[in-house]
Amino acid sequence: MVIWLFLLAGVALVVVLRQVVHRAILRSLRAPRVAHLRTPADLGFQAHALRLPVAHGKSLFAWFVPVPGARQAPAVLLMHGWGANASLMLPALAPLHAAGYSVMLLDARCHGNSDDEAFTSLPRFAQDIEAGLDWLRWQPEVDDQRLVVLGHSVGAGAALLCATHRQDVKAVVCLGAFAHPQEVMRRWLAEVHLPYLVIGWYLLRHVQHVIGARFDEIAPIHSMARVHCPVLLVHGSEDEVVPVGDAQRLQAAGRPGQVTWIEIPGGHDPSEAAPAYVPQLIHFLQQALATPARQPVAGAAN
Repeated sequence: MVIWLFLLAGVALVVVLRQVVHRAILRSLRAPRVAHLRTPADLGFQAHALRLPVAHGKSLFAWFVPVPGARQAPAVLLMHGWGANASLMLPALAPLHAAGYSVMLLDARCHGNSDDEAFTSLPRFAQDIEAGLDWLRWQPEVDDQRLVVLGHSVGAGAALLCATHRQDVKAVVCLGAFAHPQEVMRRWLAEVHLPYLVIGWYLLRHVQHVIGARFDEIAPIHSMARVHCPVLLVHGSEDEVVPVGDAQRLQAAGRPGQVTWIEIPGGHDPSEAAPAYVPQLIHFLQQALATPARQPVAGAAN
């Protein structure tokens, strides 16, 4: 009887510890929510504020800035990274809009003004991108055959994942993309001084269980091999969050002639890097969509 009591107590302890770990992992998968720093109106643009339906009965917040008076214009969906929001992608709005592209700036779930969830993840970022693309396809001012996704960090990985199974994504632009989420998690374990053997291994295994996908299935380096559209990789030479070597590995994983990558000055934050990559971005989009860029129109932002 005493042995059975000890066994039951041990099982109960394991169950309790597993629940504690599970809750801790859920907390770690909840990005810090940051308020919008600016809006398109601060830059002189008239934007439509939207609520878009997404999985689990939740909704996303987005701004949509169409090209005035245009019909069937190409559209670029901008997706931020972890712990950021749509306002941090605003530096790309003016040059894209001036070149003739309608622009959607999207808040992922648990970010900005979008609904909350128990957690978010790269696959959920990809679901949110899909919700934005589905909305864009129905807009009369948007050419649904010329859709582009531009993402930063986790948003870049999600853009690639989304493009692996959508034929309407004609180009993907990745800012500061990492190659494999397990490597990101291993770096995080090292930063918080958790050994990978036993503890780290279990944590990473449980994270994959929670998000419902193995890291290998969603890794950008593996998505790259399944993407059929052109891809532009932009990476800061001083990025201390994601090594610049990840961009080189991603390029090597793509098909010959499919992937272009440029190294620019600066770190991981895309809000300060726009001037360094915008000319190459516009040129890339011209080539990928086989359409000339429109010259900026006076007063187009009003």
